[in-house]
Amino acid sequence: MRELSEVYRAEYGRAVAVLTRLLGDLDLAEEAVQEAFTVAADRWPSDGMPPSPAGWIITTARRRAVDHLRRESARGAKEAEAARLHAPEPASEETDLLRLIFTCCHPALGREAQVALTLRLLGGLTTPEIARAFLVPEATMAQRIVRAKAKIRDAGIPYRVPEQAKLPDRLPPVLAVLYLIFNAGYAAGSGPDLVRDDLCAEAVRLSRMLAALMPDEPEVAGLLALQLLISARRPARTTVDGSLVRLADQDRSRWDAALVAEGQELVRACVRRGRPGPYQLQAAINAVHSAAARAEATDWPAILQLYDQLMALTPTPVVALNRAVAVAEVAGPAPALKIVEALALDRYHVFHAVRADLLARLGRADEARDAYKRAAQLTDNEVERAHLLAEAHR
Repeated sequence: MRELSEVYRAEYGRAVAVLTRLLGDLDLAEEAVQEAFTVAADRWPSDGMPPSPAGWIITTARRRAVDHLRRESARGAKEAEAARLHAPEPASEETDLLRLIFTCCHPALGREAQVALTLRLLGGLTTPEIARAFLVPEATMAQRIVRAKAKIRDAGIPYRVPEQAKLPDRLPPVLAVLYLIFNAGYAAGSGPDLVRDDLCAEAVRLSRMLAALMPDEPEVAGLLALQLLISARRPARTTVDGSLVRLADQDRSRWDAALVAEGQELVRACVRRGRPGPYQLQAAINAVHSAAARAEATDWPAILQLYDQLMALTPTPVVALNRAVAVAEVAGPAPALKIVEALALDRYHVFHAVRADLLARLGRADEARDAYKRAAQLTDNEVERAHLLAEAHR
């Protein structure tokens, strides 16, 4: 039932956030929400979708959770703890979601666990999807999520938004969560669609809320700008039949001008603050792309300079891979290929796709074909796979 799948993607995180506030138990909240969606899968095909699907899910989940508590001898203690933790703060969708984000991103948890758990609970991503985002085996990610939830429970981590003075120190993992949720939506790890618009919209919505909560934090504005500038390209990213269109081949007149303007203004505001960070630099790179009316007019030297700054702050293999693309445009494919082939990213399909493009530009057609095929093997997204195989058979 496609409608149920859409409700799940849009409302899973909200439902878990609300139930966690009401129950004071993260595990019980997620279990209740999952049971509610199971009930919906059984009833909605025959009964029809209710007028308020999100409300139906939350109400059903709450009833399931109450039934569960009634069966437990510790019900009174659980309810008292829930009241103690959650009564002082007013209920609202924004507050519930921010509470859940900051709970999952508590300093007592490791960084990878923080990001993975929030992706699971806020984005509703499956464990395989999160594993692909982290480029780790599914079993490793499943274990990481279970341990993170146990840590929250056993350590009694409170379910609340931190005090204003503590927000800056708690910010980096929250930004990483929103960044990965957006990426998981804009480049869907699996399935028939290239983009999961619901995840992109959720990441942007959460980033807007965070920007309202922390208006003086330039990295929050930078992340929002990055998401907006990339989202602006969405209408031109696929053909009518859903096939992928590379950035260089996109019809830029189809880009969302309002999102481009908003993103560029946020970047300009970040520059005026003079406190550059990784998300601001990535936003600036995309602002340069968005300023070119045609791909041929792109200011690649400026992009390469920004990537140099980004590498100084976050010298990761993925940043180096993206920088190599700019190197190819400024200095040619040969030096770029030398950079790429030194990177340990064999399980990352984009690595093989970039390498294939560089090999093709150097006239090494057989090697390029093999690299494209390897890239196609490593992606579970049907649109990306079709594109890569088409490139391999040119």
